[in-house]
Amino acid sequence: MQEPIVITGLGAVSPLGSGVKATWSRLLAGQSGIRANTRFDARDWKCRIAGLVPSIEEDAHGFDPEAAMDARELRRTDLFIHYAMAAAQEAVSQAGWYPERPEECARTATLIGTGVGGVPAITAATETIRLSGVRRLSPFVVPSFLPNLAAGQVAIRFGYIGPAGAPTTACAASAQAIGDAMRLIRSGEADIALCGGTEGCVDPVAIGGFTAAKALSFNFNDRPQQASRPFDRDHDGFVLSEGAAMLVIERLSHAERRGAQPLAIISGYGTTTDAYHVTSGCPDGREAARAMNVALSMAALRPEEVSYINAHATSTPVGDAAELAALKTVFAGARGHIPMSSTKSATGHMLGAAGAMEAAFCVLAIQDQILPPSLNIDQPMSEAEGFDLLSEGARRANVEHALTNAFGFGGVNAALVFSRYR
Repeated sequence: MQEPIVITGLGAVSPLGSGVKATWSRLLAGQSGIRANTRFDARDWKCRIAGLVPSIEEDAHGFDPEAAMDARELRRTDLFIHYAMAAAQEAVSQAGWYPERPEECARTATLIGTGVGGVPAITAATETIRLSGVRRLSPFVVPSFLPNLAAGQVAIRFGYIGPAGAPTTACAASAQAIGDAMRLIRSGEADIALCGGTEGCVDPVAIGGFTAAKALSFNFNDRPQQASRPFDRDHDGFVLSEGAAMLVIERLSHAERRGAQPLAIISGYGTTTDAYHVTSGCPDGREAARAMNVALSMAALRPEEVSYINAHATSTPVGDAAELAALKTVFAGARGHIPMSSTKSATGHMLGAAGAMEAAFCVLAIQDQILPPSLNIDQPMSEAEGFDLLSEGARRANVEHALTNAFGFGGVNAALVFSRYR
């Protein structure tokens, strides 16, 4: 029998606030982090809203970059790295993992996924070349935007010299980072891992590109907090968002030896590929369903034993319908009895960071025995009939096992299962 792998630390930076406590409490209170996009002048754009991380100047629980990195480091790195460092610091602090012995550092893995890396830095570099010439580029341009440099910078900060990785599987990236970290521990290559995801791409290229792909919501520009509405008949696209979430996971015996407090168990992981379309999943959700079944099998659970589902549901009509089809396949006899929410209704879609953020929400739901709500489900889409969508607010519940999904462009599907630690 495999030794349990437990979560001992969480960190978060989100549109709801900086830090796990602020993010979680505001999520449970039904607040939204979606607002008018002030990152650049979007007044004449079709989509004028985004999920923006609040600054420390505008919110007592906002993001303070200088608490994460010094001024020189901030200038040399892009926003996704800043968010990753802040979330990593919080997770590592809660876990209390500051190894000093070389053998401990060598047994620590760092896996941080991202969907796109430093798009704003690339955009700025292109503009520098256009306006001032190539000789004006900084020697730190490339390290500022490389997707693996979130993991690289975090590993440098903490001295973790074990395996490192940076899945870039679009919106499944951070869920796969957590799953890959779990596999490294199970295979004996590491004892403990810092894993998760980060994104910082509320940028003209990303907003413009997703708008051209008809993926973003634009019918609620004057009502930003109502724009992200997964499983609702009036959904018209996702809301691009930003932030980071990190988990520290480790062998139970490793946690016990050092006196760390387990928050929950990571008990299952499954990943598959649709091999169907670049941006759309299979309409029947067959490979998404298989990813969930693989995760449940690893966790040795029957579908009806799941207490809560945090759906990927981004608020796109095609994507929401495909996920519901997959969920109907897996939870055919139990779906009306298993509460399900999409927390993207409050945070927006954090792309490569979404899977880790929603994994953290599952851990918190288990730890606090409370389920986060779905916002803006006024008229559930017909495909959602029979599901308990948690549209009336947060709910106290007996949460033993939670499943979360993450699906990405290219047909990548990932599912994670978390279980209560006793």
